[in-house]
Amino acid sequence: MASVLEKTIRGAVTAGIGTVAGLSRKRLSDDSAFMRGIHTPMAEELTIADLEITGAIPPQLDGRYVRIGPNPHFAGGKGHHWFVGDGMVHGVKLRGGKAEWYRNRYIRSRALEQTSGLAAAPGPRRGMSDTVNTNVIGFGGQTLAMVEAGSYPAILSEELETVSFSDFGGGLAGSFTAHPHEDPLTGEFHAICYDAANPSRITHVALDKHGKVLRELPIPVEHGPSIHDCTITQNYVVIFDLPVTFSMKALLAGHKFPYRWNRDHTARVGLLRRDGDASDVTWHEVDPCYVFHVANSYEDEAGRVVIDCCAYETMFDGDMEGPFGRPLGLERWTVDPTGGRVERTSIDPTPQEFPRPDERFFAQPYRYAWVVGLPDAGSEEFFAAAPLIRHDLSTGARTTRSFGENAVPGEFVFVPRNADAPEGDGWLIGYVIDRASQTTDLAILDAETMEDVARVHIPHVVPPGFHGNWIAAS
Repeated sequence: MASVLEKTIRGAVTAGIGTVAGLSRKRLSDDSAFMRGIHTPMAEELTIADLEITGAIPPQLDGRYVRIGPNPHFAGGKGHHWFVGDGMVHGVKLRGGKAEWYRNRYIRSRALEQTSGLAAAPGPRRGMSDTVNTNVIGFGGQTLAMVEAGSYPAILSEELETVSFSDFGGGLAGSFTAHPHEDPLTGEFHAICYDAANPSRITHVALDKHGKVLRELPIPVEHGPSIHDCTITQNYVVIFDLPVTFSMKALLAGHKFPYRWNRDHTARVGLLRRDGDASDVTWHEVDPCYVFHVANSYEDEAGRVVIDCCAYETMFDGDMEGPFGRPLGLERWTVDPTGGRVERTSIDPTPQEFPRPDERFFAQPYRYAWVVGLPDAGSEEFFAAAPLIRHDLSTGARTTRSFGENAVPGEFVFVPRNADAPEGDGWLIGYVIDRASQTTDLAILDAETMEDVARVHIPHVVPPGFHGNWIAAS
């Protein structure tokens, strides 16, 4: 435990760095593509009842679709990055074939309170910022909003109000993640967490299905890697230690997201047995690249770890205000736990992101993944008119669904028709922006054909966000 003197020195150094960064930020541009167009922040928190519907909402859909993303309250964009804006959740409640309401609500952080005057929610805090803006899930009977790199998660009410911040009943000492993964066979959640303030280590956090922290294992690393996602198999937790790392240079230059491509950082994948120690991690080098998201992973008959993920040749190679790098599409990585490099093969080189499986088959051999296409030529807004893609990984078949030249889809999540339905039998749910009408639809698609089942019409643009999930009423 750090002494009072050590804490005082560390606080003084941190304050000094913050002062330099603040002065440097004044020289940066305030013209950000992530503050205008479809990314224009919403100015109000709205509640809209009895939304208009086209088609028929399946009666089995009883619950809420909730997605989170950045919605900066303060319009000053100097040094802005898409990843750092104040968190806002957008949700639609479905029941009895009706869309009962749409709501958007800020995550009531102390950071938001400073710029808006909106009262911060109670609960424990940690890290340099308590902004939460990246993922929202149903967990242990609660709705949990999450972010990586420092802050504790936030608990939301049924109506999406921020109830409190949570350290899981005092069980979590360090940072959390935006991407804990559930083992559907055990109900356990596993996460790899990093902390911007502690670049020399990451942690493996495991929780039971009720939210009790089972372990918080520190693992040494170098350079402070940004580990957005992890994945699991029946025996392993998979760690992506890739060459996007903390950059003091970027921080001192005033950039609010101080992570950059680091050519001096060895790209590697770690395999940690679920109950293993840090010394048990086997590290496997991989060609330099970056991964935000995993579709799924499992162990094959030979005991090798198979990982399907969306990869980039580089990421944040320069002063960028969004996740820009050359996309390599959906890849399959194979890792032999006994040693050797990661083998990479391309499943589909088409630019794509936000892969989602049927979560009932996570960490197991599986067949289907649904992924959102990215524009071939890139876009300063990151998202653009692009198709939704369905991959049949057993046959290699690839099916696409276009929404039209003015339509901008985000991440879609799979919802099974019922608990015992075959893999892939159900619906896809996600938001689609219409640039022409400046509106948004909550689209409900047949997961096999990707044709419309129903549309819930929202009379404004829901700005592109990061991750959403279906949270069933039961």
